[in-house]
Amino acid sequence: MTDSARFVLLAERHRRELLVHCYRMLANYEDAQDLTQETFLRAWHKRESFQGHATLRTWLYRIATNACLDFLEKRKDRTPVPAEGWEVQYLQPYPNRMLPEDPHEAAVARETIELAFIVAVQHLPPRQRAAFILRDVLGWPASTTADALELTVASVTSALQRARVTVRERLPGRRLDWRGPATHELSEDERGVVKAYIDAHERNDLAGLAALLRADLRFAMLPDPGTVTTTATDAVDGWVSGGLFRRGHDDWRGSATTVNRMPAAALYLRTPGDPEHRLFAVACLRIVDGKIAELTGFDAAGTPWLGLSPTL
Repeated sequence: MTDSARFVLLAERHRRELLVHCYRMLANYEDAQDLTQETFLRAWHKRESFQGHATLRTWLYRIATNACLDFLEKRKDRTPVPAEGWEVQYLQPYPNRMLPEDPHEAAVARETIELAFIVAVQHLPPRQRAAFILRDVLGWPASTTADALELTVASVTSALQRARVTVRERLPGRRLDWRGPATHELSEDERGVVKAYIDAHERNDLAGLAALLRADLRFAMLPDPGTVTTTATDAVDGWVSGGLFRRGHDDWRGSATTVNRMPAAALYLRTPGDPEHRLFAVACLRIVDGKIAELTGFDAAGTPWLGLSPTL
């Protein structure tokens, strides 16, 4: 095996964890795919400069981080809407099947892939975001982080302190910490709520659906910028005015799934004259004490990476 072929083989082992890293930085799966590929292109062109002073993994993360920072510098419109503290219009769901295969890396990814965490991180300025992810998510030393970001250790420490305050302010009030449970298996409670959510759609039961929602529900349907609500009443009123459950005759089917290691429902709608139910939306749910506390809906068109059947 040539040195070049060996380099490619070793680098490819880190693709999935680098994809998760880019997703944390960008909150958009398609952009993360592009920037992961950009990372490998940059690494290939710089392969002769790799001296082994750091591990190949650290070297690749450094390249990926700076590729994302370059992207964010060019796309300065990638700033969350501050009024609601939640809406990130470019947010896309992340498929659980693309989590790293390495058990340790998969555990780290699962802890930091939930939508609430991803959204909270997006409210950080890019370099502050990078410092927070490298230090608090990946556990890098301050000196290594400073070297990767071309900052002083003091600057990294200051950025990290500010980032921690912002992230905790942005996380849901009942989450005392951003770290999730070690397992990504759904509880019986979560499975029951997802099933009830799907059943309510299939019965066109708006009252049944409303009964599943916490009064202080946070709801967003992306990428529509006008759908963020902060109460269950507002969400239900919006569904009615927006034509959801039109006259109780919509023909829905649903399938339970998971995205961003969270319970979710893939919703399929059959329109008049169409013989098939077609994938319409994916509803990602955060469930607290048997109620839906957060509901983030994604337009399912053009999301093949989720691996969902286009018809049901």
